[in-house]
Amino acid sequence: MGAKILEKRIIREPDVYYYRLEAPLISRKAKPGQFVILRLHDKGERIPLSLADINPKDGTISLVVMAVGKTTAEMAGLKVGEQIQDLCGPLGLPTHIENAGRVVLVGGGFGAAPLYPMAKAFRDAGNYVTAVIGARSADLLIYEKELSETCNRVIVATDDGSKGVKGLVTSSLEQEIKENGAGLVVAVGPAPMMKAVCNTTKPFGVKTVVSLNAIMVDGTGMCGGCRVRVGGKTRFVCADGPEFDGHEVDWDCLMNRQKMYTGREKESFEAWKNRHKGLAEEGAAK
Repeated sequence: MGAKILEKRIIREPDVYYYRLEAPLISRKAKPGQFVILRLHDKGERIPLSLADINPKDGTISLVVMAVGKTTAEMAGLKVGEQIQDLCGPLGLPTHIENAGRVVLVGGGFGAAPLYPMAKAFRDAGNYVTAVIGARSADLLIYEKELSETCNRVIVATDDGSKGVKGLVTSSLEQEIKENGAGLVVAVGPAPMMKAVCNTTKPFGVKTVVSLNAIMVDGTGMCGGCRVRVGGKTRFVCADGPEFDGHEVDWDCLMNRQKMYTGREKESFEAWKNRHKGLAEEGAAK
């Protein structure tokens, strides 16, 4: 099923975009923590994207996309009113929302966006919700405003100290747990960051849930591309996750699998850029 782009805006120069898509059937069923898989056209690849917002009242979902590869770069060129050919979802299991008392949501860079629907759900369940979001510098932060409007408290950490606390999100997380405690920690972001979060919370015995970003094709557990080791067992991120107990994830296995196609992905992206450049030059010559 296709989806029309109703809104598009850049939320971080030069490569992070916000999209609001017309998706009434998905928006009625989707829950925080789930994702969709989209394909732009007949020859396009299928890519998974986390839900950055769900609005069943107006029949829309929101996505935040970083243009870092062939398909996301193609998507960056689409305009409001244009159609995404295929949109499949909601996929994966939703976040388990419970009253844990104090919930700390940790987002690294791009991972801050999927925390937004989670924050609303945990808040509505009666939790005191703190978000800890981080980036290398202030200009790379996203979703600070949205989370500030939803959470009880937002802690910002930047590597260079250009905004908030200077340092990694794990330092701010550790201080938050020491000072206020936590009934639950949820982390979304790059695998090394989530691994570091789990290493931080483990000594405190705090339950820690992570949202894994594995390679996917079909999104239903059939292809096996997203398999990971959790608690010594093979699990499929698309069907059994994407959220798991972070203290049981085999992080080395996950990160090694994420790198499997890096070379081919780069080749594909470069080929697309060269072809795109050639077509643009041909059009200009005419």
